[in-house]
Amino acid sequence: MANYKPLIVQSFPKLGEKVTKDTLYWKSYKAPIQIKEFGAVNKIDFSPVPPYNYAVTASSRIHIYGRYSQEPIKTFSRFKDVAYCAMYRDDGKLLVAGSEEGSVRLFDISGRAPLRQFDGHTKAVHVVGFLSDKYRIISGADDYTSKVWDISSSSEIVSYNEHTDYVRCGCTGKLNADIFVTGSYDHTVKMFDTRAEKSVMTIEHGQPVESVKLFPSGGLLVTAGGRYVKVWDILRGGQLLVSLRNHHKTVTCLCLNSSGQRLLSGSLDRHVKVYSTTSYKVVHSFNYEASILSLALAPEDETLVVGMTNAILNVKHRKREDQREPLQRRPAYRTFVKGRNYMPKQEDFFVSKPAKNCLKKYDKLLRSFQVSMALDAVLMNPVRSKSPEVTVAVIQELNRRGTLKNALAGRDEKQLSVLLSFLISHVTEARFAPVLINVAEMIIDIYMHVVGQSSVIDQQFLKLQNLIEKEIDLQEELLEVLGMMDALFATVARKKSAPLDKDNTDGL
Repeated sequence: MANYKPLIVQSFPKLGEKVTKDTLYWKSYKAPIQIKEFGAVNKIDFSPVPPYNYAVTASSRIHIYGRYSQEPIKTFSRFKDVAYCAMYRDDGKLLVAGSEEGSVRLFDISGRAPLRQFDGHTKAVHVVGFLSDKYRIISGADDYTSKVWDISSSSEIVSYNEHTDYVRCGCTGKLNADIFVTGSYDHTVKMFDTRAEKSVMTIEHGQPVESVKLFPSGGLLVTAGGRYVKVWDILRGGQLLVSLRNHHKTVTCLCLNSSGQRLLSGSLDRHVKVYSTTSYKVVHSFNYEASILSLALAPEDETLVVGMTNAILNVKHRKREDQREPLQRRPAYRTFVKGRNYMPKQEDFFVSKPAKNCLKKYDKLLRSFQVSMALDAVLMNPVRSKSPEVTVAVIQELNRRGTLKNALAGRDEKQLSVLLSFLISHVTEARFAPVLINVAEMIIDIYMHVVGQSSVIDQQFLKLQNLIEKEIDLQEELLEVLGMMDALFATVARKKSAPLDKDNTDGL
């Protein structure tokens, strides 16, 4: 018998990922460290001073983590209910947080008990922050109000009641100590000046606002709500510059890198998108295992921390130049060319070692004509299930031999279910459709009599039928569009040639 030739698997071209400087930069972060918290992480904030510890607000606790620590180095737990939005002051010495019971609490980083407690809101306080003068605090709550507090006297300075729904986000200006912004579920963003009795600007976002961010210069404002991230020009009275829709679920948080050249957005769709602030195009994307509620970048962008709804804190550190893995010494070039140009002498005896032909499992089964088992070998293998090209190549070989129908017949419920699952996943792919449609027809002919005996198989048959019907409808629509385009091109070509024909007629 002639030697068996291994099955040749056809390779299909794949679109390669475009590698840019941003791709290399954001992929330089190390493998993530995951820390389990007590509840959904609603806020992460880095201290603005070295060693750049960060505060994590989750459940009824605020944990302070060191830059590389996996356990909290300090905990504030004097809350009766859920804590919200713990934020550092610019000097890193004080921390302020809201709470579900409606109070605002101020903590000294070196202590444990609250230094001050500000009572005035009647519902949960989700927004807190320090004004840049370091002596006043802002807050926003579910009672629709925004307030400004004096730290030294623990008194309320001014209160604004302009929103008509929950106030869920806010930020303060870095250059002007009297400016702050709040976002509400009433779809509006309002800018306040503490010297005025009412808001100085109102912006309609169009969706419940989940996050707002002022650029360091104070001239641009970024808002997030629904699936949209929008950038507004404050100096032009709140003019909309760009509207971004790159997420397919609600955007929950925003963050700027240290230079302000990159904007990050986190969403319930489990993605973090990185935008260029010059072109506002997505330059990179991160995937996570759960919906994202909060994110923060450390100063100098050395650490990226993401908080999720499953109470997991995901921490990534970027490799510094001095931490890059040293290149391993490779064999010298002469090692590879040694003996390459050697010419055997007449008295030399040349010993050749035959190349060992290692066959795959399906090749061995095909060689021994076990066609059904060969098909099972590629269908049941979890590794092969990720490369459908191999499975299709085996099916093509069985069809060439005329044994495909035999390989498909005589299957039990589990084997038939796996085969139908493969068809459902790949029958509409253009590269596999000619082969798999033929397989689908054979399966229907062979197993028509078992319809109604298994609910699992019946559902898969119905799913396969719906899939093929949708594909047929799509092909019909495409053919109609193609026909309309052909008619349009023919009309244009006729109009272009008409003057030429007239000129020729006149000449005759």
